[in-house]
Amino acid sequence: MIVNQPEDFLDQLERGNYPATASACARAVMVVEPAEFRVNTESAADNQYMNLLEPVDADRALLQSNLLVQTLKQQGIEVTSFPGDPDTPDAVFPNNVFATTRNRLIIGHMLHPGRRKEAERADIRHFFYTMGYRIVDLSQQDCVAELTGPLIIDHARGIGFCGMTARVDQAGLEAMQTAFSLKLIFSFALHADEYHTNVIMMVLAGRACVIYPGGFLDPDVPLAIAKAFPGRTLVLNEAEKNAFAGNCIALTDQDLFMSQTGLDALRPASRKALESWGFTIHSTPLDEIEKAGGSLRCMLAEIF
Repeated sequence: MIVNQPEDFLDQLERGNYPATASACARAVMVVEPAEFRVNTESAADNQYMNLLEPVDADRALLQSNLLVQTLKQQGIEVTSFPGDPDTPDAVFPNNVFATTRNRLIIGHMLHPGRRKEAERADIRHFFYTMGYRIVDLSQQDCVAELTGPLIIDHARGIGFCGMTARVDQAGLEAMQTAFSLKLIFSFALHADEYHTNVIMMVLAGRACVIYPGGFLDPDVPLAIAKAFPGRTLVLNEAEKNAFAGNCIALTDQDLFMSQTGLDALRPASRKALESWGFTIHSTPLDEIEKAGGSLRCMLAEIF
């Protein structure tokens, strides 16, 4: 079911048909290393977070990507790394292009032509195929669906939250519901300045949520989402959001990862709230890669 009104979403929650019966966190993650990293000016047309004024240091971007992988592995997170491709120099955000359920590899359909080549990678497709995943290729469908950029998933309950921008259309929304086998999707409009939902909200291990209310066109939407996580919704301010604090991910029930930029921007009360809910925050510097308009969560495609 797809609903697009806060009252309809709350009505569905009250019916109690969405118990937390599935695993909330991925068993591993996938990263794509930077290769001759540079900023994609085509994407800057609708991504206000991209920095086109400062030069990009490709070597430093690679170093920061490697440090991210090291940080994840130090916490026991399994990481599968794929080499970068100089023909897709900004392909460091694979969560827009690749996602999984427990038996499917889902391939997204990117809005900007410059990023569509990422979906063609035979090595990534072959890797998942040999692991027994069935490929659901939305890149060959007539839609726009940038996967877990616009679509935030509470995997435990099978609920999706999808911010509608140019990065996902109605056909893409419906295709993602089927591909991810979601029981319910709450779709809503984002503010014109926002391009992906995963910058302004994230579900943490199915038991908490961080959210920036100013990113939603209808102020009742974040209020409704907060009721899905009673007592465990962290409201970010604009400075925290702009520093990518919302572009975080819980990879275990306790381990929460965000960039050093995001962690440094957290107010003491915000950090205290996350820690009081049982999360240990791990961070790593990603400011070079953040010039391309995304941060840590964008760099990780989840493997279930």
